[in-house]
Amino acid sequence: MTLTNTPNKNTLRIGCASAFWGDTGAAAHQLVNGGQLDYLVFDYLAEMTMSIMAGAKMKNPQAGFAPDFIHTLKPLLGKIKSQGIKVCSNAGGINARGCAQALASVVEQSGLDLVIAVVEGDNLIAQQTNFTQVSEMFTEQALPDELTSVNAYLGAPSIAAALAAGADIVITGRVVDSAVVLGPLVHEFGWSWQDYDKLAQASLAGHVIECGTQATGGNFTDWHLVCDGYANMGFPIVECEQDGSFTVSKIDGTGGLVSRETVAEQILYEIGDPCAYHLPDVICDFSRVILKQTGNNKVHVSGATGLCPTEQYKVSATYLDGFRTSATFMIGGIDAAHKGQVVAQAIIERVRGLFKLKQLNDFDDVNIEILGSEATYGAHAQAQATREVVVKIAVSHQDKRALGVFGLEIAQAATAMAPGITGLVGGRPKASPRLCLFSFLLDKTLVDASYALVNGSDDSLMSVSVPSGRINEHKLSQWKSNELTPYDDGKVVPLVELALARSGDKGDHCNIGVIARDPRFLPFIEAALSESAIGQYFAHMLSEHSVVSRYQLPNIHSINILMTHCLGGGGMASLQIDPQGKAVAQQLLAMPVMISQTVLNQVKGA
Repeated sequence: MTLTNTPNKNTLRIGCASAFWGDTGAAAHQLVNGGQLDYLVFDYLAEMTMSIMAGAKMKNPQAGFAPDFIHTLKPLLGKIKSQGIKVCSNAGGINARGCAQALASVVEQSGLDLVIAVVEGDNLIAQQTNFTQVSEMFTEQALPDELTSVNAYLGAPSIAAALAAGADIVITGRVVDSAVVLGPLVHEFGWSWQDYDKLAQASLAGHVIECGTQATGGNFTDWHLVCDGYANMGFPIVECEQDGSFTVSKIDGTGGLVSRETVAEQILYEIGDPCAYHLPDVICDFSRVILKQTGNNKVHVSGATGLCPTEQYKVSATYLDGFRTSATFMIGGIDAAHKGQVVAQAIIERVRGLFKLKQLNDFDDVNIEILGSEATYGAHAQAQATREVVVKIAVSHQDKRALGVFGLEIAQAATAMAPGITGLVGGRPKASPRLCLFSFLLDKTLVDASYALVNGSDDSLMSVSVPSGRINEHKLSQWKSNELTPYDDGKVVPLVELALARSGDKGDHCNIGVIARDPRFLPFIEAALSESAIGQYFAHMLSEHSVVSRYQLPNIHSINILMTHCLGGGGMASLQIDPQGKAVAQQLLAMPVMISQTVLNQVKGA
């Protein structure tokens, strides 16, 4: 469908009411009642979420979407209608049609005239036999024999087309997170799909608010500055201009903090190379973004640029690789961490002996973490003398019966092993499918992006023309060394004195954004956080396949770090306590950095 070039509005206010499946339902009430919105968007999906939904659909073919979305919207439909708010959400997961039909039933019961559209085409599970020539885009692994889900990351054209067709609520399956913001902006402002700088700015707006309160003080390094507290966090609103620039804010009187720093942390979140952030509709360059504090809890964002997208979609598939389970219990007393490690190892060895008797193979993987002893810090741990820890033993096996044997042997440790064992969390551990991620690239011409108005006058599925992009030889970021001025008054301080940081996952990869507290600190940070130094510091996390890369964002005095293959497979495949790398930045902030005492004094004095 061709969109008009006539803008419907001069500015557009969009609020995000969900950062993930499980976020608070109160956010939508807050934004509808006080946000003066044009659009309300919800983001529910991540690689891990798709794995969970795939598992749910294996048990129940009617499942596979986020029912929270329907429960949250139901009491708000009247106000959404009266205020003229339109809604976009990827709550459809791997069953978008089922989600749209369930909401349509609720709308019908309410007697309201709200048109619901479903965006489809991302779910490629029926075509998996056609993908025999593909390989995993990060590991070159061959395609597994059987996949449990296959979903292309669609862009925004189908969303914009559904809105142009009269939809009030658009429900998608797997789209890139920012698409639920880009689609409305293209529709309302009449942009061309070749307005790449505007598409990049709009995608940045979507990226900033897609994680909800992470843009308004949640997960913020300087958490003590969130002076209004966390009890009533304000969810983010972007007020977008026709040129693509936007202002981030929240509702007055709500908790949280919108500052250059909170927005900068979110911009760096999980983007990899900021010069080449690949999305289906545009390749974004965020390296020259400009942030300006324009008022209390108001930050203006500009400077993103864009390039023509590639010819391919990224596709995320999941496959079953045996089963997994975990046991968690507390152990207390002198030398608790050492006792916990000894007990955990003894349990594993005992179960291995039983496996041999029962002619079962060994575990596929075993992961023991002594929580409370700074287990995630590896060699940098400083809490080995603690007198209270939680022992976590996670294991995987191809045979579910083997994990049943493991589950039966945990409780006996309380009377047969070291003293102080108590508090077996969750009772006897149960096995669950181990779902692994498999990502590959697929030509856009092989994916039929479409939409349908499920409760409109015509519910026919309408194909949408998607710009196919082209083969691009995009130049990746080139590191530009900032030479340090010679100094002889060095002082070692933890990184947290010089910088903010936030981390997150991209499948099995971990992204860490680091933002200098003052531009004068940046050369020292860059010198200390070399790729080799980062690799050494995180040696306890990295695998033989890991690669450490770093990138610069000079306008916001930042660097972005990407560590590949370091999360134990990530998501539902990982046995680690932090499979999404959320706490990795907190480890990095303890890293020692050498800085000139004079520079440190100058900044603190200023």
